[in-house]
Amino acid sequence: MISFKWTNGYDEAFKDFYLKTEEYYSSLVGGIDNRRSFVKYNISDAISHVIIAYDDEKPIACAGLKRYSKSDAEIKRVWVEPDYRGRHLAGDMMKLIEEKALTLGFKRTVLQTRKIMEDAVHLYEKLGYKKIDNYPPYDKLDGAICFAKDL
Repeated sequence: MISFKWTNGYDEAFKDFYLKTEEYYSSLVGGIDNRRSFVKYNISDAISHVIIAYDDEKPIACAGLKRYSKSDAEIKRVWVEPDYRGRHLAGDMMKLIEEKALTLGFKRTVLQTRKIMEDAVHLYEKLGYKKIDNYPPYDKLDGAICFAKDL
């Protein structure tokens, strides 16, 4: 049975996901040296709202939300363990994140990814996200693409 739990960037399960995502993102671009400029913008404890999906007691997926501006919330670290992909968990978490952002008073969600992450790009577009000009700090990072969705 899949369940969802709200927590924050200090959660131990989320910290484990953070390390997995760092490793995965680095593997996509040929190593940490090729994305070192991104790392400082992805500190896990800076993420104020985190949703974690559990299969019984086992954490299997996560997504984070943090304030970007007065009107925009930034979505961070959407991750589903490989054995659980294809079950719509990322889409389910995105909808929960959007609902949370709305209840917190945000008007829009924004996010950054890379073009090479084709599954993520496809998901965001399917959920109604539109490509936007890269927002700071990603406007200065090669390989970044940004999306937004009005809530």
